[in-house]
Amino acid sequence: MSTDDVSEAYARRLPACGEEEWRARVDVAACYRLVARKGWDDLVYTHISRRLPGRDDAFLINRFGLGFEEVTASNLLVVDFAGQVLAGEGVASPAGFAIHSAVHRARPDAHCVLHLHTRAGIAVSALADGLLPLSQPALRFWRDIGIHDYGGLVFDAPELARLVAALGQHPALLLRNHGTLTCGRTVAEAYVLMHTLEQACEIQLAALAAAPDAARRVMPPDAVLARSHRQLTADPAPEGALEWPMLLRRLMRDDPSFAA
Repeated sequence: MSTDDVSEAYARRLPACGEEEWRARVDVAACYRLVARKGWDDLVYTHISRRLPGRDDAFLINRFGLGFEEVTASNLLVVDFAGQVLAGEGVASPAGFAIHSAVHRARPDAHCVLHLHTRAGIAVSALADGLLPLSQPALRFWRDIGIHDYGGLVFDAPELARLVAALGQHPALLLRNHGTLTCGRTVAEAYVLMHTLEQACEIQLAALAAAPDAARRVMPPDAVLARSHRQLTADPAPEGALEWPMLLRRLMRDDPSFAA
């Protein structure tokens, strides 16, 4: 599978769709498929959105009722911040619209927002200590992950305000008893951050199961944690730039329908 095959995915576009929007659509559809392949999806719930290129008040999101493995570049919806569907057929999930529109409004840098309900993510969110620095993946988020305490379904303005305040300028959020959220300057960055966060959660659960007694667990000292976090975040470029072309090649090889 060559880079030309990935270029071909970006080259197939809807007649009324510009090149930049089509590339965004392909990336978002690829992200849905990758999440499905990982088993991170939750029937027709949870969501991935991407700010529409050239617009500050609209974003791409899946049609409510589609499985993640059914999402394609062409069947994504364009929804504005008022909830109006500007392009595509169907409606967005009410919860998906509420959460994603709130984050996109609050964080101009969050071009992509990924929200999941994985077993590992929910389990760690339910722990009083949240994410512990027990692994190198977890160190990416050392003192750099928000925590939103559960207050019921996230629909109303006060709850959404609490959520975006808890996220702040962090790249990730634990929603207590609910799930996880990452945001990125690119789809690739949001996906790779979620991959890292999911790894950290799975490792933590395994470590706690193997060593329920805290005295048997080893965590690096704060000076090492701080240095490691600086090292892991030293590159100012968006994360995922190296991994994303490989992931697209894998999808194009196995099932190129995402780019239709």
